[in-house]
Amino acid sequence: MNKSIAQQYYKEINRLKKERNAIILAHYYQRPEIQDIADYVGDSFGLAQQASQSTADVIIFCGVHFMAESAAILSPDKKVILPEEGAGCPMADMADAKDLAKLKKEHPNAVVVSYVNTTAAVKAESDYCCTSSNAVKIFEQIPKDREIIFVPDKNLGDYAAKQANREVILWPGYCNTHDNVLPEDITKIKNEYPNAKVVAHPECRPEVLKMSDYVGSTAKMIKYVTETDFTQYIIVTEMGLLHQLKKDNQNKEIILASKKLVCPNMKLTTLPKVERALRELGPVITVDEEIAKKAKIALERMLEVI
Repeated sequence: MNKSIAQQYYKEINRLKKERNAIILAHYYQRPEIQDIADYVGDSFGLAQQASQSTADVIIFCGVHFMAESAAILSPDKKVILPEEGAGCPMADMADAKDLAKLKKEHPNAVVVSYVNTTAAVKAESDYCCTSSNAVKIFEQIPKDREIIFVPDKNLGDYAAKQANREVILWPGYCNTHDNVLPEDITKIKNEYPNAKVVAHPECRPEVLKMSDYVGSTAKMIKYVTETDFTQYIIVTEMGLLHQLKKDNQNKEIILASKKLVCPNMKLTTLPKVERALRELGPVITVDEEIAKKAKIALERMLEVI
């Protein structure tokens, strides 16, 4: 977008934000101009925290549908608005609440941990929610005599299970964006930048994680790059994270591992849509009261494990 046009939108968005007593939350995978207008930019855990603690009347959630649902569950007294209602998550759609209920019957002693990247209905069938930043800690605190069912990301589930030294029943879901990256992609980029450190998200395939120097959530990836003293970093997560990484590390070379690392749903939110959302106060995201009540227990347990 042209800079002068973007500035006009920024001005109007800031005016409307004050008028509506609104806060703008944005995920690291959003477009750079969306991250720049946000009051808070973060990973799923940080965004859930902000949603639950905010004193604003309106939350404009620049992310995807399940994130706005979680905010609505955690802040039932607030109006939660998703500027692009069609921004979904293919991985979240891979887990069905009815199928999960069947699996629970087959494993009556199991504790169900669902990734925050799930629908509210799936969260309602879960004992815990988690993010990529605390999945290992949640696995570790579950009693050893209980089975664990993890929904829906088999890659994150496999990584957390290995780190926590636990046997886990994995749902066969995955993130299209992260799962698309293959070992040969890492080999190719490493040949170009042999001295670079490979920093990967745990939604990547296990064989890609094995080739990485560091594995962590988006927030932890930023922390690692910022706090270590290497000069080159190959980033294996959605391209949106590079905006913040480059801002925080101007003396370091930040390289995207593959051009495949784009989430089309995260890119659907634009400045005109944010402006319209504030002006019209919609589309509002709501969750069925019974589902929200059950899902809130799992989400609150997630927020307790830092």
